[in-house]
Amino acid sequence: MKRALTAEALGTALLVATVVGSGIMAERLAGGNDAIALLGNTAATGAVLYVLITILGPVSGAHFNPAVTLLLNRSKTRWITIAVQLVAAVAGTVLAHAMFGHPLIEQGVKARTGAGQWIGEYVATFGLLLTIRLGTHVRASAVPGLVAAWIVAGYWFTSSTSFANPAVTLARAFSDSFAGIRLIDAPAFVIAQVAGGAAGYWLGGWLLASTPALDHQGAYAPLTEMKDPAS
Repeated sequence: MKRALTAEALGTALLVATVVGSGIMAERLAGGNDAIALLGNTAATGAVLYVLITILGPVSGAHFNPAVTLLLNRSKTRWITIAVQLVAAVAGTVLAHAMFGHPLIEQGVKARTGAGQWIGEYVATFGLLLTIRLGTHVRASAVPGLVAAWIVAGYWFTSSTSFANPAVTLARAFSDSFAGIRLIDAPAFVIAQVAGGAAGYWLGGWLLASTPALDHQGAYAPLTEMKDPAS
């Protein structure tokens, strides 16, 4: 369990450091061009997701996301894992700020609110959990690439740029950067994420109800503890 929690802390912190750090770097290099900045932010996030899920999946399941842990972790350690993810996410923001000479903790000032953004977060997290649940059963070895690809796509086709992660949302509220969000806007994002994730998880189980369970070895396996695909 210590190894699993350490892996979750490490993965979540590095994921957030990449999201925030690449946002700062992209904003500096883009010269005010938001499209170029978003492209840089997207590429770095997708790449690090693939790496982290691949190398840490066998250790902890590579959730790095309280919504994923809430829905997939059936063990008594669920809430401890979520707490670790939240703390590690903020640490990732601190790390990114330290690298780029920002104050370690800032107040996010970028407004991200409204029905369109909430729907975007619902869709982003719905697709993430659907991808994980179906991918784990159909082809577990492909899950790192599938998740990275979904998030990369979500950066561009959702109105919210696909946070899809309560821990990342909280951490980005402490960054006054391209990746930031106002703290007051974060709760609505989290509600939309949990609701969308639950819907994606349920639909994935329903689609798999008549599908024989496959080998679960690979990313997400250690903490999922899934039994019947439709449960």
